[in-house]
Amino acid sequence: MGNHTTIIAEIGENFIGDLDIAASLVDKAAEAGADIVKFQSYRWQDFRDDDPEKEWFKKVTLSDAAHFMLKERADKAGIGFLSTPFTVERAKFLVEQLGLRQIKIASGIMLNFPIMDYINNSGVEHVLVSTGMATIDEINAAVKMLNKIKSITILHCVTQYPCRDEDANLTAIQTLLKQFQHPIGYSDHTIGTDACIAAAALGASVIEKHYTFDNNCKEGTDHEISVEPAALRSMVQSIRRVEKMLGSGIKVPCSGEREIINFVRNRF
Repeated sequence: MGNHTTIIAEIGENFIGDLDIAASLVDKAAEAGADIVKFQSYRWQDFRDDDPEKEWFKKVTLSDAAHFMLKERADKAGIGFLSTPFTVERAKFLVEQLGLRQIKIASGIMLNFPIMDYINNSGVEHVLVSTGMATIDEINAAVKMLNKIKSITILHCVTQYPCRDEDANLTAIQTLLKQFQHPIGYSDHTIGTDACIAAAALGASVIEKHYTFDNNCKEGTDHEISVEPAALRSMVQSIRRVEKMLGSGIKVPCSGEREIINFVRNRF
């Protein structure tokens, strides 16, 4: 009883380079009841010249000043601020300048030794690790690289945009719960919110869902798998209801049953 599922609204690139949209999404995520908003931290110049999305990354790269503005906006709205660094330089910025004590590791960098080594020695207290494309052995290797981190949450994830229902493999959450002595969460790329609600029922302590201002926006690749503010609010409410329904797991009569037990057992 009393378990609280941390819900992360992943804005990522869905603000399409417009900081007014980004700030509005922060406010609306807080209003919807999410616990954290998340962005991505990279510099467009660091992408390879032959990357077909380099111009897009240029448009949605958050400047240092934008990071500070959005974190301040989140603080004012009463919601946590989180970001994923894609280089050591951006990890240093998030920790040493922005002052974050919680970092999200993307699936693509969970075995990037320079970034993981920096974070492990940075004083960060909590790390969330997405595990898309990973085996159990690779997850073990990533966790070992974070042996100085006080708290680690492992996120089941399928790196597919969108993730097909048949590939979501939500019971892997229970596999990870048995395999690791760490909290297990879920980073979702399916369409809709059913997978997130089911993941909470399966024991995920963190749910990360992409979040947008318009599912039909054609700029960027994540809008289709994202939720708009109203759907985010509905998802939060459903997960909070699931938390109540899960209960303690102890098989004893509830208070309502205790009131009627003698009557029901002695009717005949």
